Amino acid sequence: MTDARITKVARGSRLNRGQRANLHGYLLSAPSYLAITLVILIPFCAVVVFAFAEFRLIDVSQMSLGTIDWSLANMSGALRSGQFWSAIGTTAAYAVFTTLGVIGGGVIVALAMRKPFRGQHVVRALFLVPYVLPVIAAATIWRTMLNPQYGIINSFGTSVLGWEAPIAFLTTKSAQLGSLSVPVALTMVILFEIWKSTPFTFLFVTARLQNVPAELEDAAAIDGANARQRLTHIVLPQLRTVVMVLVLLRFIWSFQNFNDIYLLTQGAGGTEVMAVQVFKQLTVRADVGSAAAYGLCMTAILAVFGIAWALTNRRKEAL
Repeated sequence: MTDARITKVARGSRLNRGQRANLHGYLLSAPSYLAITLVILIPFCAVVVFAFAEFRLIDVSQMSLGTIDWSLANMSGALRSGQFWSAIGTTAAYAVFTTLGVIGGGVIVALAMRKPFRGQHVVRALFLVPYVLPVIAAATIWRTMLNPQYGIINSFGTSVLGWEAPIAFLTTKSAQLGSLSVPVALTMVILFEIWKSTPFTFLFVTARLQNVPAELEDAAAIDGANARQRLTHIVLPQLRTVVMVLVLLRFIWSFQNFNDIYLLTQGAGGTEVMAVQVFKQLTVRADVGSAAAYGLCMTAILAVFGIAWALTNRRKEAL
């Protein structure tokens, strides 16, 4: 082979500019793909395997794919369990009400503090304190305030409001309020989550409000629109996209929330949501299969919600 031909073959084997760019992109993305595989994909595959396998926590060290007894016992046991459906109902109620409270409260506060006023930055900073406060500190504050023996809420209620006896807010499942049965402990954990997470919505909505063109409202005011009409027809439609995204994120986070509820009640008083049930299945019963089955059911429910949210959002964008 002549030198000229060798040079031609060598040139032909070189990558062109587009191929080099793709190769560089793959190399730069490789650490992210590796992290996603190690942190998300492999643990999720393990959960799927555990959900359809018969073994307990002490069997994990001797487990291999060849020795696994595959069955539907974990899934069928979860679906036939009264605790499972009770936890599903509690989780759904917790997720729905916290989502509504967090989104609604954040939007209202953002709109209320939209117009400049003296000390606005200080008020905004103070409003963010619950969100930046460590969850263990926030839960400790609430547990102290609601303590039936020395909590400030019960002290105020018995001395000023005339309560006959202190109320164990974090362990009482329900109480009669007239003709209504109020879930006391569940209401407290919902209020705690709203108090702690509303600043998150406030940040996003405030950022979006700052980008709403002032010319739109000025033009509407010149045309005779009052403040309510400007709010409903100009400002609120501008928030639809960010609110839809926040609804998705907030519902997912609330549905799988564990830290706040466990630190406040440890699942007592009718607050045993799915995440707490998974934790108890794994630590108290040492039943990896049942815990994985519960977790897989949570994933399926959230996947259905995510698909429904995407279809609803797409339909609204098409209108």
